[in-house]
Amino acid sequence: MPVTLTAPFYISTHEVTNKEFATFEPSHDSGAVVHPSLAGDTNPVANVTWQEAVEYCNFLSTREGLKPVYEERFGEYEAIRPFPNGYRLPTEAEWTWAVRFGASSTATKFSWGDQWPPRRDAGNYADRTSGEILTSIMLGYDDGFVSTAPGGTYPANALGLYDGGGNVAEWVNDFYTVPTPGITTPIINPLGPERGTNYVIRGSGWKHSGITELRMSYRDYGIEPRADLGFRIARNAE
Repeated sequence: MPVTLTAPFYISTHEVTNKEFATFEPSHDSGAVVHPSLAGDTNPVANVTWQEAVEYCNFLSTREGLKPVYEERFGEYEAIRPFPNGYRLPTEAEWTWAVRFGASSTATKFSWGDQWPPRRDAGNYADRTSGEILTSIMLGYDDGFVSTAPGGTYPANALGLYDGGGNVAEWVNDFYTVPTPGITTPIINPLGPERGTNYVIRGSGWKHSGITELRMSYRDYGIEPRADLGFRIARNAE
């Protein structure tokens, strides 16, 4: 589906860390029972629902005197449209432009390039070290981490964003839907469906080892928290 982005936005270079999330929810556990590193201060927060992620965004907005993007309706949060100036999750289109394409007109198959298997410093995926706790791994790859790694351990993309592939997959703002095939006219600044039952998840994480899941085009969806699922934040630039 062709998309055109005309509205400037900020997007965080790193996934939100455990230390950062603890300023909002000190008792949160990203999965220390699964593996101790998941709870590391500089490791990405995991085991958060979409609702918890946007509550954190609202917390940051209020703390900095910005207008929160999400409002509670019938016990769940929804984004205000058009977005106010507060912190939020990136839209799927923004995530795709910044993380997958890296502001380029073309995208590589994987976060490290087009070749398989991944090069040595490609990112944090299900590797030989992860074999301590996982059954599906890449036998020919070893990143040295059983679970998540500290944010920024591996090279950034062309825009300076870290861990777009690997470490944790990421919630984005949009409700999940299957794109309508055959659309040729670009959609301008899409925000996704106004209603839905699941939310889009982009990127791969430390539990992924398959070619399909490691491709930057991979889309997942859900509502439940996972030990390999976190988020990064964004907000309008004007």
